[in-house]
Amino acid sequence: MAEDPTLLRSPLHERHVALGAKMAEFGGWSMPLEYAAGTVKEHTAVREAVGIFDVSHLGKALVSGPGAAAYVDSTLSNDLGRIEPGKAQYTLCCDEETGGVVDDLIVYLHDDEHVLLVPNAANTAEVVRRLQAQAPDGVTVEDQHRDHAVLAVQGPLSDEVLTAVGLPAGHDYMSFVVAPFAGAEVVVCRTGYTGERGYELVAPTDVAVALWDALVEAGEPHGMLACGLGSRDTLRTEMGYPLHGQDISLDVTPNEARLGWAVGWGKPAFWGREVLLAEREAGPRRVLRGLVATGRGIPRPGMSVSLTADVLLGEVTSGTFSPTLRKGVGLALVPAFVDPEAEVGVDVRGRREIFQLTKPPFVRSNVRSSQ
Repeated sequence: MAEDPTLLRSPLHERHVALGAKMAEFGGWSMPLEYAAGTVKEHTAVREAVGIFDVSHLGKALVSGPGAAAYVDSTLSNDLGRIEPGKAQYTLCCDEETGGVVDDLIVYLHDDEHVLLVPNAANTAEVVRRLQAQAPDGVTVEDQHRDHAVLAVQGPLSDEVLTAVGLPAGHDYMSFVVAPFAGAEVVVCRTGYTGERGYELVAPTDVAVALWDALVEAGEPHGMLACGLGSRDTLRTEMGYPLHGQDISLDVTPNEARLGWAVGWGKPAFWGREVLLAEREAGPRRVLRGLVATGRGIPRPGMSVSLTADVLLGEVTSGTFSPTLRKGVGLALVPAFVDPEAEVGVDVRGRREIFQLTKPPFVRSNVRSSQ
């Protein structure tokens, strides 16, 4: 099937094609869904050894100028005062009127005048638009989406791979180091979306291929596999990490998504503050809960969730077969009054399968592990 010529391509596109990747549209980009090994083997490589992902579709935006960090702090949800330069932070861009989540993103605090934002692909333009619209004099918000590639090296052997190519490893979780590679500067951050120890590398587009090739070669002795968006999704679902457009959206608030930990409630200002404080005080109507199958059912987005056969609660927002647990797991928005450990039914192709509500993660997180 001919590929849509309107889709954006990663600078590593030809490498993916050469590896036999199945390509798919994601956020307006053509990205690898899986490679020859398949999603389950890719997933297992990350949990047990190491995998490499091309996530260059992720957005990149630079906020710079006097007061840049203070401006970001006054708009996005989390409290930048909690971190220092050289640290990264998960945060939310919320709508001022509704409190709904425009996007969830990572903030890299370089210094008071330079803040790098990494939003989701489909939401980058909107996040940049909102920040540009209210930026004070002297602060610029520049969309650098096409200027950088992002590679993720994830798994318990990720340190060995980075060290082999001369990049720094072993720094604290959610901290980053700017390091030289092939005459360019690469941001090496101990973050990821898999629940495993790992790193995300933000590199200029013109060194992306050289960096990918070096990492692939260095990872071969460690059993590293190239991994696509399929295994990225199963890995993040096992962690209960939300995906924008499914689990969180403009119609879902941080309170509903159980993301209040990413909100600086004591800050004097951030977009959506008043409505979110009021909702927090009253309690949200619905809450994002984890689902674990008691039988063989596999939940998929859009499947209905019921308390009894005739009492509907909501829908599955994310769902998959967990390669680690060998059973179905997922997320669903259900009314807040429902017991957080209740048994519920999910309509799996016309059959009511029983699932246990629970609090994610579904498998143990190793993101903070030390070697």
